Amino acid sequence: MRRIHCILGALLLVAASTAASAQDYPTRTVTMVQGFAAGGNADTIARVVADPLSQRLGKQVIVETRPGAGGNIASDHVAKSKPDGYTLIMLTGGHAVSGALYKKLPFDPVDDFQMLSTVGYLAFLVAVRADSPYKTLADMIAAAKASPGKLTFSSVGVGSTQHLAGELLAALAGIKLTHIPYRGGNAPMTDLLGGRLDMSIDSITVIGPQLASGKVRALAVTSPQPWWSHPQIPPVAQTVPGYDVRTWLGVAAPKGLPQPITTKLNTELRAVMADPATQARLKKLGMDVRSSTPDEMRTLVGTQMSQWKKVIADAHIPLQ
Repeated sequence: MRRIHCILGALLLVAASTAASAQDYPTRTVTMVQGFAAGGNADTIARVVADPLSQRLGKQVIVETRPGAGGNIASDHVAKSKPDGYTLIMLTGGHAVSGALYKKLPFDPVDDFQMLSTVGYLAFLVAVRADSPYKTLADMIAAAKASPGKLTFSSVGVGSTQHLAGELLAALAGIKLTHIPYRGGNAPMTDLLGGRLDMSIDSITVIGPQLASGKVRALAVTSPQPWWSHPQIPPVAQTVPGYDVRTWLGVAAPKGLPQPITTKLNTELRAVMADPATQARLKKLGMDVRSSTPDEMRTLVGTQMSQWKKVIADAHIPLQ
């Protein structure tokens, strides 16, 4: 009986300690990792979210860049980090794509993470230089059919949503495109403007400023209907029926995060997304802002992995 009392006492002590640590959390700087080069979509949005989250938590939230492997280097790092709330990650839709495209990953895209909340959803733009001979998506497809494999398109890494967006376009349109992967950031746009790429498939966050300045031409948007922030740009599906690619961003932590800290971070993230000033900054980037519960985000990742597995199989895209 004495042994049982000791065990119960120890459990109560652990529970009390966890509750106290959650109540005090955070007591130091929180790091939000993102897996793509500085200046890209994930980096930009992570910084937009980190600023007001710092204010709400009372401690600084810094953004750390760990680019490579379509975001998987960052995901692996966070999956293996201590689940204490001081290491978070800004995940993108590429996280689910990797779960479907790679034969093996060093982490489980669902079970090795404590999802916290989505931030919102984005469509991509298919863009060319302003002086490109391709005035429409149909022009580009015709050129690709005439010279298979000659036209190049960029992505932010093998296994990224941008990569699969290009492969799916090629598969459904019956053309061959050459994929040029980058680590994200401004490098794809620099090479597009410099004539070293024929086409870029990237977020409105990245392409939008160059579109506004007249340096690029958007041939299409990857959502099945015109995107709310750029209603004048026709959907890919208008030329290639059945095409639909949208991505999302959301914040997660390593699995094993104590429930009180999970609840606190979800509450604060949802408050950040509901803030009019933050919403305005995100909407300016073309984002459809939407927060979620942790369970809703977990379901989203699992569902998207299943959907991408079907797309990859149907389009005969080789696994990595």
